Amino acid sequence: MRISELSTATGVPVPTIKYYLREKLLAEGTRTSATQASYDDGHVQRLRVIRALIESGVSIAEARKVIAALDAPPPSLYDLLGVAHAAVAPEPEAGLDTTSAEALVERLGGRPEQCEPTQLAGLARALRTIEGAGFEVPAEVLEAYLDAARRIADAEIAGIPGDSLESAVRYVVLGTVLPEPLLLALRRVAQQIASAERYGVR
Repeated sequence: MRISELSTATGVPVPTIKYYLREKLLAEGTRTSATQASYDDGHVQRLRVIRALIESGVSIAEARKVIAALDAPPPSLYDLLGVAHAAVAPEPEAGLDTTSAEALVERLGGRPEQCEPTQLAGLARALRTIEGAGFEVPAEVLEAYLDAARRIADAEIAGIPGDSLESAVRYVVLGTVLPEPLLLALRRVAQQIASAERYGVR
């Protein structure tokens, strides 16, 4: 297919596709003339992954790392998913104390070394924010958080498609970013329902 057809198939404007080509995010098509190239379904799938990465807030530099991992996959899917997770998480700040975060990781049934530094840092920052506000999550509530988080994670990881690396990365990247507002909204709605039941509000 020509670049215009690739644009139609993916919904990505031609100028954007050309930008991705210049940035080496998308592989060149097969040259059919000095000014024309032909693209295939592999380009369609790769372009959808690139678009998902960029629209999820991933920088060009981080997207390039994910694409590089697709082109030269790490030894395991676990490592590949780590690349995808790292792409959508902020860099850990120097000197951040992760002791409390590591304790929660262990309570989730894991080991700190199983977690990407960016993920561990994110957990540490969240705990620091709560502590800085002078608030303490009650022990039974924190236990409920841990139980729910583990059950959600188990379900999500079980749902990772195994048909292609592109599908797996797209699932992880989009599944990391897009459902977070849904989870927050569901939590708030559930709080209202639980409150109504507890206090007899109709």
